[in-house]
Amino acid sequence: MKILYFAWLRERLGRDFDVVSPPTSVTTIADLIDWLSGEDEGFALATTNRALIHAAIDDELVDHATPLGGATTVALFPPMTGG
Repeated sequence: MKILYFAWLRERLGRDFDVVSPPTSVTTIADLIDWLSGEDEGFALATTNRALIHAAIDDELVDHATPLGGATTVALFPPMTGG
C-alpha cells in the first residue's frame, strides 16, 4: 500500500510517500494512523492532532472509520482551503 502525504504533513515528515505492508489487524484509516504512529516517531509527532488529518482511499475522500479494504493508495492531508 502506498501512503501519500500532502501539504504541511509532507513537510513535517520530510517525504512525499511511504510504501507499507500493514498487518492484518490494521483495518481502518484510524488503525493505519495508529500503526504508522507506532512505527515512526516522526509520524506520531506530525499526527498528534488526528482531527486535522483527512484521508482518501484510492482518490475517494473518507473518514477515519472507513475500512481500508483492498486499498492500493491512501492519501493523508490537512484540511483543504478554497480559493
